[in-house]
Amino acid sequence: MKEKVVRGLSRSLVHMVIISICLAWTLPSFGLLVNSFRSRRDIVATGWWTSLKTPFELTVENYMDVLTGQSQYDRKKPGPSILRHMITGQGMGRAFLNSLIISVPSTFIPIMVAAFAAYALAWMRFPGRDLLFILVVALLVVPLQMTLIPILRLYNKLQLAGTFLGVWLAHTAYGLPYAIYLLRNFFRALPRGLFESASLDGASPFLIFYRIVIPLSIPSIASLAIFQFLWVWNDLLVALIYLGGTRDVAPLTMHISSMMSSLGENWHLLPAGAFISMVLPLIIFATLQPYFVRGILAGSAKG
Repeated sequence: MKEKVVRGLSRSLVHMVIISICLAWTLPSFGLLVNSFRSRRDIVATGWWTSLKTPFELTVENYMDVLTGQSQYDRKKPGPSILRHMITGQGMGRAFLNSLIISVPSTFIPIMVAAFAAYALAWMRFPGRDLLFILVVALLVVPLQMTLIPILRLYNKLQLAGTFLGVWLAHTAYGLPYAIYLLRNFFRALPRGLFESASLDGASPFLIFYRIVIPLSIPSIASLAIFQFLWVWNDLLVALIYLGGTRDVAPLTMHISSMMSSLGENWHLLPAGAFISMVLPLIIFATLQPYFVRGILAGSAKG
């Protein structure tokens, strides 16, 4: 009986500690969210918790200002519609679309290439296979900053600087070593009997890859997609170097960075801009969460 009581108290204490840590972690973000719906006058005058009292004085003007790049007074003037100005104007709506255009191919291309390479390194026999895998692993420790200037010079010669294609190729190259390493370990952990049985039935290597390996590797691929998408979506350095100051293709990170340095008195728009940049990653993480834990442990039991 005493052991059960001690065990119950220990479990309750652990739960309380976990809940306390979660509250301490999310409270600043919640305050930032509340501030994103408050006017500049209210942010300066009172704390965010005062807005939780009735009557609520919240507004979406901050989000409209950030998305369109216009103040509420400018939007009342005759001109393009709000939706059209969000996409074609200089506001965060255009930057959001640019981030989407950059992130989706930069996630899909390296995963597709890495899947083929990892399958070959895991189950196909050819000269130099182990050496090639060692070289891939060695690329994981190469600092990203060492490649920026040489690749930028090459991009300038090929006229790829300031283009979406250049950023896609850069993110693909930077993401491939880790993607190949992760998928190779997972593919290697698959039962050998599956491949032997499929080969005896006359299945080609590509058919085995398409019909067996890919369906069994969905958790690992989903986990890799989360990591790659979040890295590309939140990236500032690569976009800043290879896109420069080109506003037409600038992603959200560059737009928020310019807001912090140029808005001056309009700093109250930063919470709204930050939460706009968080919407899509949160949706993707919530959607792929069932695969996340299984994918992050991919290949840990067998290499």
